[in-house]
Amino acid sequence: MGAGAAATTGVTAAYGHLIDPNRKWYNNKRIIYLNFWILLLLITSSTNGYDGSMMNGLQSLGQWEDYFGHPHGSKLGLLNAIQNIGALAAYPMSPYLADGLGRRPTIFIGAVIMCIATAVQTASQSVGMFIGARFLIGFGLTFAAGAAPLLVTEISYPTYRAPLTSTYNSLWYSGAIIAAWATFGSFKIQSTWAWRLPSAIQALPSVLQVCLIWFCPESPRWLISKGRHTQALKTLAYYHADGDENDALVQYEFEEIKAAIDLDRQVAATVGWKTLFATVGNRRRMRIIIALAFFSQWSGNGLVSYYLNKVFDTIGITDPTIQLLINGILQIWNLAWALLASSLCDKAGRRVLFLTSCMGMFTFFTLQTACSAVYAQTGNKAAAHSVIAFIFLYYAAYDLAFTPLIVSYTVEILPYQIRAKGFTVFNFAISLSLIFNQYVNPVALDALHWKYYIVYVVWIAFEGVFVYFFVIETKNRTLEETAALFDGEEVAQQIAAAAAARDLAASEKDEKLSGSFHEHQEKA
Repeated sequence: MGAGAAATTGVTAAYGHLIDPNRKWYNNKRIIYLNFWILLLLITSSTNGYDGSMMNGLQSLGQWEDYFGHPHGSKLGLLNAIQNIGALAAYPMSPYLADGLGRRPTIFIGAVIMCIATAVQTASQSVGMFIGARFLIGFGLTFAAGAAPLLVTEISYPTYRAPLTSTYNSLWYSGAIIAAWATFGSFKIQSTWAWRLPSAIQALPSVLQVCLIWFCPESPRWLISKGRHTQALKTLAYYHADGDENDALVQYEFEEIKAAIDLDRQVAATVGWKTLFATVGNRRRMRIIIALAFFSQWSGNGLVSYYLNKVFDTIGITDPTIQLLINGILQIWNLAWALLASSLCDKAGRRVLFLTSCMGMFTFFTLQTACSAVYAQTGNKAAAHSVIAFIFLYYAAYDLAFTPLIVSYTVEILPYQIRAKGFTVFNFAISLSLIFNQYVNPVALDALHWKYYIVYVVWIAFEGVFVYFFVIETKNRTLEETAALFDGEEVAQQIAAAAAARDLAASEKDEKLSGSFHEHQEKA
């Protein structure tokens, strides 16, 4: 309860008066360019979404089932989970690459690995080769997905930062849509290309990133952390003020970033993994981040994301064509709701969206469970159709918060010095939760059928209680001020004061230099 109260006392964004209200992304070519590069980063999430939906669709393809010996139970769980096992192997290296080499090189390395992995997956001649390729996909995706959201949030124009970062995870569904319809479209191919073709298409986002990532701007925060202040200022000025380095907004951003990074260095001269739990503020951050990671996968969505065909089997819908068609429509539905929620994150607020999402998920998943029970006991077709309707409504509720906000909320509450490491912990927790889901869900569904849904009903209720007491509102704050929320208001004020002092000093220096110049001119 205290967290909610604290959230409502925050000041409005300190840079609000520095932004021209007429400066919109659609009437400024530099912001259009910037948003184009951000789109290149956002499609990293599409690769992840494509993978989940593709594996869902392949399970409805007889050609894939026949080729790999009709995998089921733990073997099917391994085929789905191996991608996340590959991700786990890369997590120890990912933040060091992002902080050491930079955001762009890390994305490039990840994209190259994924291109190679998808080629191997497409050419697979055995289940072992297919599993190895999926391991490599997860390994490469960790590097790209560990750096791309950081770069999005660190280069975005201030007024678009939250919606764009929230869009990152929302575009998971863009990949899911392509995969769902690719598997639907290849369903009639009477050869192994029925599953090889969707496997090959998975490489497209990574191919685009390999070709274009070096044209994307590097993070000004990373540049400043490496002492490359001139380049950071030019980047901010070029994209945020048409190249004017003396623009008030650019100077404010530049000085605030320097102040925040200097403050972080004073707090921890050497930043290691222990730093994530070294202070009360960081422990509060990690409690929320780890919880949201598990919530995002343990809310019942894992059943539909990877085992939709098994859910349909429990309600008597066994026609592969119908299964693939519903899967394709569901992904479009999800994308629409996730993008809507992304646009509302600054208007409605993060906390409101999280609470609304939890209440909606609890309501619709409970109704889905009840209808599944009725069908199992009576064979009532209307109950089966109601299950499908409640799956759609459940996902609308899920997409209000747990698709768009889990990434954007995580990166915005972490200060720069631990942002890469903290985001790695978030991704690590997601992979652990997914591996558990992918192994347990098929076994539990085979054993318990609809009764297994009751576990998720109880868990979603717990999620709502956690969100109510611990999730803090972060709207209307700069990136640095948001991160400082967890360390107390005085830290946010200290960063703002340091930035203002530097800005004032710079202005006085310019005035002094200007005065000396005019005095020299008069004497001459």
